Order: sequence, then C-alpha cells, then structure tokens
Amino acid sequence: MSFLVVVVVLPAVLSFAPTATSKSNLYPIAKPNCNDSCGNVSIPFPFGLTKGCYLNDDFLITCNTTSYDPPQPFLESSNIPVRAISVEGQLTVTKVGAQTCDEDDPSTWTKITLANFYVNQTANKFVAVGCNTIATISGEENEKSYQTGCIASCNRFQDVVNGTCNGIGCCQTTDIPLLARNVNLTLQNMTAKNYITDCSYAFVVKKDEFTFSRDMLTENWEAEKLPMVIDWAIFDDTCSNSSSTCQGNTTCVPFKGPDNGYRCACEKGYEGNPYLHPGCLDIDECAYDGQNDCSSKNATCFNTLGGYNCTCKAGYFDDGKGGGSCQLPIKYECKDNNGKPCHSSNRVVDFIVLGVALGMIVLLIAGFSLYLGHRRRKSVQMKEKFFRENGGLILQQRIAQGSASSGTTRIFTAKELEKATNNYDQTKIIGQGGFGIVYKGHLFDGRVVAVKKSKIMDPNQVEQFINEVIVLSQINHKNIVKLFGCCLETEVPLLVYEFISNGTLSEHIHNKDKTSTLSWSTRLRIATETAEVLSYLHSAASPPIIHRDVKSVNILLDNDYISKVSDFGASRLVPQDQTQLTTMVQGTFGYLDPEYMQTHHLTEKSDVYSFGVVLVELLTSKRAISFDGPELERNLSQHFLSLLKGNQLFKILDGNILCEGSTTEELQEVALLAKRCLNFKGEDRPTMKEVAMELSGLRRAVKHPWANKSSTSMESQALIMEPSISLGYDPNFSVTTTGYDSIKDHMELPLAAGR
Repeated sequence: MSFLVVVVVLPAVLSFAPTATSKSNLYPIAKPNCNDSCGNVSIPFPFGLTKGCYLNDDFLITCNTTSYDPPQPFLESSNIPVRAISVEGQLTVTKVGAQTCDEDDPSTWTKITLANFYVNQTANKFVAVGCNTIATISGEENEKSYQTGCIASCNRFQDVVNGTCNGIGCCQTTDIPLLARNVNLTLQNMTAKNYITDCSYAFVVKKDEFTFSRDMLTENWEAEKLPMVIDWAIFDDTCSNSSSTCQGNTTCVPFKGPDNGYRCACEKGYEGNPYLHPGCLDIDECAYDGQNDCSSKNATCFNTLGGYNCTCKAGYFDDGKGGGSCQLPIKYECKDNNGKPCHSSNRVVDFIVLGVALGMIVLLIAGFSLYLGHRRRKSVQMKEKFFRENGGLILQQRIAQGSASSGTTRIFTAKELEKATNNYDQTKIIGQGGFGIVYKGHLFDGRVVAVKKSKIMDPNQVEQFINEVIVLSQINHKNIVKLFGCCLETEVPLLVYEFISNGTLSEHIHNKDKTSTLSWSTRLRIATETAEVLSYLHSAASPPIIHRDVKSVNILLDNDYISKVSDFGASRLVPQDQTQLTTMVQGTFGYLDPEYMQTHHLTEKSDVYSFGVVLVELLTSKRAISFDGPELERNLSQHFLSLLKGNQLFKILDGNILCEGSTTEELQEVALLAKRCLNFKGEDRPTMKEVAMELSGLRRAVKHPWANKSSTSMESQALIMEPSISLGYDPNFSVTTTGYDSIKDHMELPLAAGR
C-alpha cells in the first residue's frame, strides 16, 4: 500500500487576473524593488519571493530557478507548485491525488494538511477514475467532519464513454460540503484484479479543468498535474484591525470560515492591489470601451472618482424619463399651400402628437403588466411542474385514500419553508453531508424544525420516495425522529423533521470535551434504543425498511441523551415477497457491509453490520475511519476484530469507560456481540431483533446483577484467560478478570428470523 502525506504550513490565498477592458495591467502588483513574478506566474503582494516583499512569513513563495525552465513557484517548505495567485482570495495549485496500481495491495490514501488554507467548496470537484473502485473524500475542521465519495465501475471497455463521468469508468461529486484544511482521499478496489485497467485514481480538481477520456483506464497518465483551488485570507484577526493592511479606496471583507480572518477588496469604481500602498486607483471608465454607456445615450462621458457622468451632446436634451437618454428636440412647423404659417391646423397636429404619445405610454404600461403576469404564471407553472414531478399528486391521492393522515403528513409550501429558514440563511445550517443540507427553522405555529434540502432526486424513484414519506409519517416510535411533512414545489423535495437539540452521537463520542460526560450506562442505553429502532424497522414496519446508512452521525441525542435515529434519505422499502434488493452500492465508507459491496445485494443484515461498527465506536470512542494513526488502525472494525482475536480487547477500549469502574464482563459481552454483527457473511450475523433482546437483557443484568447467576459463556471466557490485563494508565493498577453471569440464556432462546 502506498502513502502520500503533504503538509502545507501557510495562510489562506486569492487571483489577480486583469480584464482586457480595464487598465489593471498598468497597476503595480508588488512592492517597489521586488520581483512580481516567478516564471509565468504573477506574485502579487501580500505574497512575495524575498524578505521585505511579503506581508509576513506565511506569505513567502519559493521560486525554483535551477530545476525548472521556466522557473516554478512553490508554497514555502512544501513540494506543491503554484499555478496562479489572486488577490480576490484564491490560490490555484498542482496537487497530487491518490493512486493505486498494485494488484496485491489494492488500496491507498492521501492526506492533505493545509495549515492556513482551506479547500474551496465550490470551485473544485472530487473525481475518481477506475473500475470497481470506491473513492472517498473526508474532511475535518474544528470537531466537525464530513465524508462523501462515489463508486466507479465498468465491466466492458465498450461501455465507457469519453467526456462522461457518471459512474462507468469515472465518477464525480461536485459539492465538497465542509470548508476544511485537513482532507483525506482514499481508494479501495472492491474486487480482485480488473483486466480493463491496472490503476485507479482519486483527486480534487478545479471544475472545468478535467475531462474524462476512456484512454485513462488503459494508459498511465499524470493526474498530479491537475489544478486544485484553495482559499486564503489574513487569519487570526478581524476587520476592526485591518486599517494597516487594507489600503486606500478599499473595504474589508470578513472571511466566512471556521477561523477569524479577513480579506481586502477594492471599492466599486476602483481597481488594483488593495494590499499595496497607496491602495486601489480610480478606473477611468471614459477611456475604455464597454466601461460606460454614454455613447448609446447620445451623451459625452466625464470621469469622476469611483464612477462617471454622462452629459448630453450639443443639440440634445435629457428626455426627463430617468433613463439619462438624450433626445433631439421635436419641432413642428405647419405651413399652408402658399408657404404661410397655418393656424387652425396647428391644433390638429398637436392632438395627433399627444395621441401618439399617450398611446405609447399605454402600450408600455400594458406590456409591463403582461410581463409581470407572465412571470407570475411561469413561477406558478414551475411550482406545479415540480409538484407533479416530485409525486405531489400521488401523495395527495394517498392522503385522500387514508394511506396517510393529513394531520401528520403535511404538504408545506415553498414560501413557508423559505420564511422558516430566513431564505435558507447559511447561519441556519446545522448539518450537511453527501445527500443534502439540514437547516434549522421556526414554523409560524412556534415549532422548531429541521428542514432537509436534498441535493438530487431520481425521477424513477418518485413513487418510492412518496411511500417512504407516508411510512415515516405513520411511524410512531419514541426513538425515531418525527417527520412532520414535506415540500414538493421545489426542484428537489424538502423534508421537515422535528428538531433535536443536543447534536449527534458522533459529536459526543469523538469530541474530546464531551467524551468523558457520556458514561458507559448511557452508551449502553443508546445502543439498546438504536437496536430496538432497527428491529422495529425490520420486523414491525409494513413494509419493512432497511435504513442503509446506520452510523453515529445519524443518531441524534436530545437534552436527556435519549437517542433519535434520523436520516432516511438512503433507506429502501422491502416488498413483502422479497428478502433482498439489488441496488447500486450506497452508504458511508467504514460502515458499509462488505458483502453488500461485493454482491450489490442489500438485506437487513447490512444494517446489522453498520450497527456493529456503531457498537465498536461506543466501546472505543474512535472513528470508523481514521488517518491519524498507523496503517493497521485506519479501519476501526478490522483493528477491533484483530485485537479481539488476540485477546487484547482492553488495548482499544475507551479509558474513560474503564476508569469509571465499568464491569469487565459487561464490556466483553458487548464486544462479542459487536464481533458477531461484523461477520463477513450476512447469514452468520444475528438479526436486529436478536441484537436488541441481547442488549436489553444485558441492561437488566447490569441493573439487577442478582437476577442472572449462570456461568460465563465459552467465547467470553476465552477473552479473559489472562489473569491480569494492564490498562496502560498506572503500572500498579490492573483489572483481574473473573467469572461473569452472562446473558447467554437470552442467546440460547430460539429467536424468530428477525421479521
């Protein structure tokens, strides 16, 4: 397996690209006596190449003149080439992606660490090239994290189409949902060697700078030369302290990111380098074509500071209609046949002119009214079109037939949700991921809700989406987030859920400040409640529901730490006559059922595997996928099973759980249950009903230890053969393992098949 770690220690960056119609190329971009370029790349201040030519050490650019012709600029103390720098706030670099060509080790990863840079969310896209390849991009910033990705597969070379990146040979996602400095790219081949291609690639690339070609599957190519856009700013400061940095005729623009920072920008009507004394200079709009519209108004242009004025040419006058257009004066001269001025006919001419003028005004008013009416009708038609395409008529029919209650399945209007979320204000975002963005909103009746705005909607799954809305609206389970309704008037449907205030389970077990407050008894209760929800979905719901994205991020907690399972965006309804579904692989890397990944057969046991990963998270407080430690510890479930096999369970358990005095046998029983859930074959895993019963029995045994006095199970005994296992905190302190009254009575019951 190959590894590539790139560490960049610098601030965030912005592009200086003068337009053809301005005189930006006449403005200095660097300090006096300082080089303003390296090779073909301009280096504008606050960046510089030598001491005294940059704002501070964070903005130093190294110019390699010996190894490259023309010379090549690099970020200081790194091997990342710079392609363009913009004073508006972006830096284009050439960044290496993840690549694997090793048949014996078909996985790889790349870690990008940007000390004071952020990967741009909108200017880039994430791309994977290969066959039978899972590629993921994950990021982490200030205890917030995200993970998304795509799958590229191909069975025949003929199926691959040049210029198309839709999942056959090439896949992509255009949204990077979190502004992050720490980004990980991973590649994992799903099957053995593929005879179409030897190599797979994953990389972040600037939009419109990459076009897929089928030749990329059969030929080695230089993916590392593709450009990536990152953002920069002046960090650890605010606009209140920007007066010494932002020069004349500029404004300070706060940086909207996890850290305090700002950028300088020229005021309207000025351009140049806002960081360079004396600041931005006035644009002479009158000297360049296209910078003013005076000529179209029969006027002469006069430049002013920050703008320009149009003055009517000689012989023209302002029409007085507010548009600034100049007109020739209208003269009427009436003469009779003898050439003498006429008298009575003057009035006729005046009336004709007045009538024409009034007619023109009426036509203009009527035309504007028709235009407004057309816009209103078009808006209504678009809403009706989206409503029909998103299954609104089907949902109304189901409500009328009694399939869903109109009191619980409410159809919201787009205007209602825009008002509830303050027109989807960025400050209202409470979560985001690969499937959509979640906003906090306030309804007119006072209820606080979570509004999920999906990214895509498959027209072929409209009826299934409506079925899901109806089924979820009928579910009345205390540990499932309540669905209030949906909005179908937008291009993609909006779902409205109850708002849960205490964040996600992931935040509580992975945030160092919160981990110690989540006791083992609370963790065991959360696991039991979650298992009971999944058992309910598999066994009691009609039709049964496979969640398909069980993970700690989708388990919310209220103020009493009661669990609420959420995010059914990837869920599938199972017809009563089927036990499995054949689908495109979808889920979160690290929680995905390996059998499902290989066969594309989705079953209830896929949820069991994902729940097993959550159990291990609760035991260890470690992430399902982590790139901070050694290679063998990157995948939590594999590392956990390896330690369990070697009777070294306590090496991975959360120290807070051990220190609070949790019973050794309790932890071992839960660990063994997690092991059974993580079996490679689905048929070897327990059902969620069995898992829920076992956890419930364990909770009762913890509360009333005298109620069960049976002997320790054989498998549990194997884990505690060593008489003393050091916890690694105090060399004089150890845990001596003894017999434990397990809940094997529950395990030996002839349980139903899970439905």
